[in-house]
Amino acid sequence: MMTKRMLIPGLAAACAMLLSACAADDPVARTPAPPPSLEALHAEAQRAAAAGLSERALAVWKNAATAYPADKSPWLAMAQLKYERGQYADTIVHAQEALRRDPLDAQAGRLLAASGLRLSVAAYADLQAQNSLHGATRSEAQELARQLHGSVGDEAAPPAAPAKKPAPVKRATPAKSSAAQTGSADPFGTLK
Repeated sequence: MMTKRMLIPGLAAACAMLLSACAADDPVARTPAPPPSLEALHAEAQRAAAAGLSERALAVWKNAATAYPADKSPWLAMAQLKYERGQYADTIVHAQEALRRDPLDAQAGRLLAASGLRLSVAAYADLQAQNSLHGATRSEAQELARQLHGSVGDEAAPPAAPAKKPAPVKRATPAKSSAAQTGSADPFGTLK
């Protein structure tokens, strides 16, 4: 016959086994849900951007960039949004990430170039306003401007100022003769 002493440890062991069996992980429950498709993430981000929720759109595109690290499109979308918001330094970072994934992407290249130029122009204007543009900095800025003008071409140059016409020379007016002053019709009247 079983005694109480034997029953309690056996019962405790059985309860422990039952509880541990209930606590076992279900392999189906451990499998993470697949990430939403890239198209679904883009659609969600575009809806957020259209609704004026730029920060939400950026968060969704960042999630898309994490879920699909080889795809350039989330980086390109973030660069475009940052450019539209005037955040040119961030635009450069995102455009460079897109170019890392596709070095020939024209839109990323345009965003990178335009943002870089906008930052350069702003920095140059700040230096001029502070009267700090002299010496080597001025020379380098002028050389870079020449290089930029050469690479962009004449069509991007501002139109040349129209040539100034020389001021007309005013000639002295001849003195009126006394005959003209008197109202005489004889032009030789003053010679008499």
